Amino acid sequence: MVFGEALAILAGDALQTQAYEVLARLKCPAEARVRIIEEIARGTGTVNGMIGGQVKDLEAERRWPDAATLEYIHRSKTGALITSSLVTGGLYAGGSTTEIQRLRDFGRAIGLAFQIVDDVLDVTQSSEQLGKTAGKDTASEKATYPALFGVEESIRQADILVTAACNSLDSFGERAETLKDLAFFLIQRKK
Repeated sequence: MVFGEALAILAGDALQTQAYEVLARLKCPAEARVRIIEEIARGTGTVNGMIGGQVKDLEAERRWPDAATLEYIHRSKTGALITSSLVTGGLYAGGSTTEIQRLRDFGRAIGLAFQIVDDVLDVTQSSEQLGKTAGKDTASEKATYPALFGVEESIRQADILVTAACNSLDSFGERAETLKDLAFFLIQRKK
C-alpha cells in the first residue's frame, strides 16, 4: 500500500460516510429515501451484511465450516450488496411490497450463486483467465463451496439458485429480462 493500512481504512470509512450523504439527497419521496438508506446500511452492516460476512469469513479460515455457516458467509458478503442494490432500485421506483420482496428474493438467490461461482472459478481457472490470483482461497484455507461440496455439486447449486431467482421475477414480465440475463451471465462465468 502506498499510504499505509491506517489511511486505507480511514479512506474506506470516509467513502462509506459520504455514501449516506449522497443517499440523503436522493430525489424521491422522504419515506422511500429513509427506506433506501436503511437498506444500504443493512447490506453493508454487521448482521447479515457485508461487514459481518467478512468477519465470519475471516473467523472461518483454517476451519472446516458447516453448510449453514458457509451459506451465511456467502449471503452476507457480495450477496448482501447485490440484494441491497436491487431492493433500493425498487424502492426508488415506488415498487409495491410484493415487488420489493420479489427483488429481494432474486437478489438473495443470485448473490449466493455469484459467490458459489466465484469459489468454483478460484479452483478451476488460471490467474490469467480470472484476472486475479487463482487458488488464493485454497491457499488461505478459506471456507468455499467446492471445498465443502465439490465443484460439480457447487455448480449444480448455483444453477438451481439462478433458476429460482429468475422464477421470482416472472410477474414482472419483459421488464425483468435484463435482470434475468444478468443472472444467467453470472453462472455462465463458470465455463
